Amino acid sequence: MSMLLFAAQDTYGAVLAQVGNPTPEAPPGSEKILQLVRYLTWFVLLSGICGIVYAGGKFAWEKWTGGGLESPKMVAGAMIGGVVATSAGTIMNAVIGT
Repeated sequence: MSMLLFAAQDTYGAVLAQVGNPTPEAPPGSEKILQLVRYLTWFVLLSGICGIVYAGGKFAWEKWTGGGLESPKMVAGAMIGGVVATSAGTIMNAVIGT
């Protein structure tokens, strides 16, 4: 019985050792999805820039009129959001391991 188990382990070990690391291949039609992701990335970056410009203008207006300062939080939020948005690809590559 132990001889049979040893032979089974050896056989399965040899089979597992022969399986290579497959290279990832994009499925058919994935170019459209990647194009959509590129468009969304562009839109996120554009909206972040617009948010920082708007918050900077509001900050200048608040300083000029002497009103309450709410815009520094907007600038900080826009900058943090920009850092997260631009590093999302790097974060996903680190998580997935490619």
